[in-house]
Amino acid sequence: MAFWYHFAILFEAVFILTTIDAGTRVGRFMLQDLLGHIWKPLGKTESIPAGVFTSALVVAGWGYFLVVGVTDPLGGINTLWPLFGIVNQMLSAIALIVATTVIIKMGKAKLSFVTLIPLAWLLIVTFSAAWQKIFSNVPKIGFLKQAEVTKQALESGNLPPTIPSPEAAKQIIFNNQLDAALTAIFMLIIIGVLIDALRIWHKTLVKKKQVATFEEPFVQTTLGEV
Repeated sequence: MAFWYHFAILFEAVFILTTIDAGTRVGRFMLQDLLGHIWKPLGKTESIPAGVFTSALVVAGWGYFLVVGVTDPLGGINTLWPLFGIVNQMLSAIALIVATTVIIKMGKAKLSFVTLIPLAWLLIVTFSAAWQKIFSNVPKIGFLKQAEVTKQALESGNLPPTIPSPEAAKQIIFNNQLDAALTAIFMLIIIGVLIDALRIWHKTLVKKKQVATFEEPFVQTTLGEV
């Protein structure tokens, strides 16, 4: 038990918290970029008020799912974990797409296989899993199928013992429909990012046009001088 306790704490600190931290940062930057087209001050990443505001929105978003997961009649693992797993891998896909784009824009396309191979594998696996989570006919897998089965049980008055009340059934239906919608949105976001990256890759590799890079130049660390 003592070993399991330390493993659980390590898993939470190293994996879950770091993923939430990275996801919040990326979400905040993406949200600022989006809202900056609506109101320019919100797009300034150096602005503390804009950063606090957009960070609060992102935290409120994943905080909502944390609360919903805890209060889910079937247990938080059914609502929160599948969505967390999909989003976590899609975050990795965005990182690999960006890394590949940077490598190509720097004129080192021959080295892009380092990120392209894991990116291709990640997209295949993640999109296959996301598709199954939305459209699978197995209730324990598909969000929409689980919502449909629960709705039929609610309308017929034959709720299973695992669902204590009609209110709990309605919550399960809503949670699964919301998870399906968000999974589809995440897939569309990845497709959008990939299409935009392909546009840059085509311009650089096929049309041989020079694409300006905006990456910060390398700066040698001074930590060793302290």
